[in-house]
Amino acid sequence: MTTPHTEGAHLSRRGLLGAALAAGVVLIADPTPVTAHAADGDVTLTAGGISLLASIGGRLAIRDAAGVTRSAGSRFQIKDRLTGIHLSTGGTPALATLPDGTPAIRMDYTFDAAAGPTTVTGWFGVTTGHARLEWRITGADTLVPDGFLFSRAIQAPTAPDDYVAITEWVRDARGGIPYEETAGVAHTSTWGGLHGLFLLDRSRQAWTNATWIHAPGVADPAGGWTSRADFFFSETRPSATTTIGRGLELGLELTTDRDFNLYQAPGEPMRLTALVANGGAARTADLELSVRDFDGVRVAAATVTGSVPAAGTWQHTFTVPAPAAGIVFAEVVVRSADDEAFARTNLATLPPFTYQAGADSMFGIANYPWLQRPSADALLDLWQRAGVSLVRIAYDGGPGLPPSAFDARGMRHNIELQPSLDVTDTQAAAWAADNLAVAQGAGAEYFEVGNELNRPFNTGTAARAYLDLALRPVFDRRAATGATVKLMNNGLAGMDKPWVENFIAAGGWDLIDAFAYHPGRGNFTPDYIPPGDDWGTGAEGTYWNFYGGLKQLKALMAVHGEKEIWLTEAYAPTRPNSWWHDTYRHAAENVLLTLALAKAEGITCVCWYQFHDSVLGMPQIADPDNVEYHYGLMNRDLSPKPSLLAYANAARVLDRATFRGRLTFPDPRTFGLWFDTPEGPAVVLWNRADGYLLNTSGERTDWHFPAPEVWVDPWPTKTLLSVTAGATVRQLDAIGRDRQLSPAQGRVTLTLDGAPRVFYGLTPQAGAGANTLAGLRPQPSGRRTAA
Repeated sequence: MTTPHTEGAHLSRRGLLGAALAAGVVLIADPTPVTAHAADGDVTLTAGGISLLASIGGRLAIRDAAGVTRSAGSRFQIKDRLTGIHLSTGGTPALATLPDGTPAIRMDYTFDAAAGPTTVTGWFGVTTGHARLEWRITGADTLVPDGFLFSRAIQAPTAPDDYVAITEWVRDARGGIPYEETAGVAHTSTWGGLHGLFLLDRSRQAWTNATWIHAPGVADPAGGWTSRADFFFSETRPSATTTIGRGLELGLELTTDRDFNLYQAPGEPMRLTALVANGGAARTADLELSVRDFDGVRVAAATVTGSVPAAGTWQHTFTVPAPAAGIVFAEVVVRSADDEAFARTNLATLPPFTYQAGADSMFGIANYPWLQRPSADALLDLWQRAGVSLVRIAYDGGPGLPPSAFDARGMRHNIELQPSLDVTDTQAAAWAADNLAVAQGAGAEYFEVGNELNRPFNTGTAARAYLDLALRPVFDRRAATGATVKLMNNGLAGMDKPWVENFIAAGGWDLIDAFAYHPGRGNFTPDYIPPGDDWGTGAEGTYWNFYGGLKQLKALMAVHGEKEIWLTEAYAPTRPNSWWHDTYRHAAENVLLTLALAKAEGITCVCWYQFHDSVLGMPQIADPDNVEYHYGLMNRDLSPKPSLLAYANAARVLDRATFRGRLTFPDPRTFGLWFDTPEGPAVVLWNRADGYLLNTSGERTDWHFPAPEVWVDPWPTKTLLSVTAGATVRQLDAIGRDRQLSPAQGRVTLTLDGAPRVFYGLTPQAGAGANTLAGLRPQPSGRRTAA
């Protein structure tokens, strides 16, 4: 059964099976006898479809049913925080027996004396199509269990190996939206129709290569640590292999027939495939589909019944028509008797669009495209479809794609490189020379010298060291070499006014061509300006706001001189059920308003942080509690968040827009931005009758907030405006859904709330002191409880 999540204890089905896995009790149908053989220093274990061969020197080979070696390794690696990394130098295998009487291989590894009192003993067993691998490590207290690795070399694969996150969906016991948890990490290999995977509870991709797999140790109650991995041969997907191999009764994975679950035209058939895996006995199961749109309207529902064989799979494809615009949210539940599993994904329509702003576009991405799934070309295709015109970081040899990949597509690229402030003047000059050369070699337009080096925030204490040991050496080197790359200060974390004031006082203002900062934002709408100047920088500090900080910067520039403003990281993180972070619906609204305000304030470029939910080094590993994981415009499963559509909506509306001014209204809580576009005036309107603070309902005792489903309207107060209109009026909501309004007798009534909307067909009027909409007549406002 699916177990809810509570803070501090992730009680997923994976967790409940942890004790069984630790003991090597992995269930699989049709068990086969295990045979063992030892001779001349070799030990062999064989079960149906698999065998292990252990040899002198620590060698361990995994062989398929035909006896062909598919993986071979011989060493184990440990790390000691005092003496460093140590590799085993050999190993002696022996035939042994597990406590339950099952035959096993014991491997005693040897190490050089430098490893100290370290001992590593391997215990390996087999069942049908499955090998259990366990290493028990003892040694000094200075051993680093997160630094354990085992060696393996995949023999003659027919496709590149992969790193696949295994997840399961859970419901939060404290209320709110469901989310994914990690259920393991699979390192997968392919030999034609045969697949193999090493399955671990945790494993970093960044610490794994063709030779080594990262296998972090866990504390053993008897002392020391244990590293574990399971190896499976299979013919199905890694998620299904995990469910079957671990003996879970039911598992579920959703896929579609399009990259990123994105479709181009209304009504296209969207094919959603549910793969049910069964780790228990044969059974009959019901598969239930529910699909809702952004308004919560159920656009599809279906139930089918099928048979799932023991240790097997059942696949069914649902077909749903693509929406005219926007996004739909699919949930599929599989049930059999008292067991169930569920999974969710998003599908959306995003038609092609021809952007024409070129170098004048302000739409960028803050980091390199390191998660290139399903391919680099598919990812760049999506970036350009969504309006991304610039990447903040690109250089040869760096993470992600090289500059040539962006040059080939006409995309601009900059560079950000991180200096140290704990260096001598000589070291600083050497870093400046080396890294300016990297920036030049990359063809970067701008060199952002460092990232968030303004700690402690809002004190200004780090400004002088940054200027002396980072920026000025780069500036001087540029002058000496005649380089033409433009310079930015390090992108500040928050708009740190004391840092900027000290930076200006020390002469830094004349050294930069553009000013960079990261407008961090808590549970405030983007247009919120906190009162006073004493903005706290703590976990709930008002320092983390968007518009107030931008206004502070503009005020400083009015005194000290204008510079280009670059928001080199802007974001709307969606950590689930957290009051400080955006809900998925608020995130979409805040993406649009953030970008509209940036355009109105003349920002040169906004680099969104980041494109996918994930963290570098452990891509797509579900991590609900890690804030850093939730900054993407896309979900972990590569499906779109509403935020992606909001970004694309803003990029399309503002592609060749010119800001004309703010609009004012009799109701001071109503706000408007007026842009001229090739399609005519575009007006962004919203109302703050419900305030500037988000996620305030209920009693707050800690970080948790029971977030509503994405299709729930969170704004109870509706404000009506009657204005002069043309023959047609178009309204775009945050995610770009186009609604035609029907003017009557030259007028139209608009419904406003806290969500920004874009209107075409209205008549803005410039006034001597203020701009407004022609024929404005406020109407009575209404209030309702959000459904």
